[in-house]
Amino acid sequence: MTCKRKFTTIAFALALPLFSVSASEPDVQQALASLLNYQVNTASMVSSGQPDKIQFEALAASGVSAVIDLVPGDRTQEQQWMQELGLDYRNIQVDWDNPTLADFATYVAYLNQFENQPGGTLTHCRKNWRGAVFTYLYRVTQLNHEESVAYQDMVAIWQPNETWLKFIEQVKAAY
Repeated sequence: MTCKRKFTTIAFALALPLFSVSASEPDVQQALASLLNYQVNTASMVSSGQPDKIQFEALAASGVSAVIDLVPGDRTQEQQWMQELGLDYRNIQVDWDNPTLADFATYVAYLNQFENQPGGTLTHCRKNWRGAVFTYLYRVTQLNHEESVAYQDMVAIWQPNETWLKFIEQVKAAY
């Protein structure tokens, strides 16, 4: 087993306690189970499609302390929910047809800000398609995770189209 593979295995094993809930919390378990394309990415990072308020409450109860929202548009309602839940919130307005290196650089900066705080970070968009690509790229370029493992996690959520494949190659070339 390679060093990277051991790290990935250990990181995933460590993620389970942070992002799990006890059997005595069936409402939290049910809310997370109903969250579109929910995925534990690392010991401190999860991703999903667009949560509703109950799902955000469940995410907070499961250990999430920060949220990075990749959806463009008016995010006032979500920002208000995050304030009510005491979660750190950042929005990156990622254009579906034109994701940029600047978007990814901002994403990296936000994850670095959240790195030293307790709890995990949720990355989300509408269906976790943007999120799957961003978390894949972060894991590969910043955490040095084994690419094949991170790639399989990404494609379990979504098969990137031509625009997003080009974006992936741009980010990998830049980082």
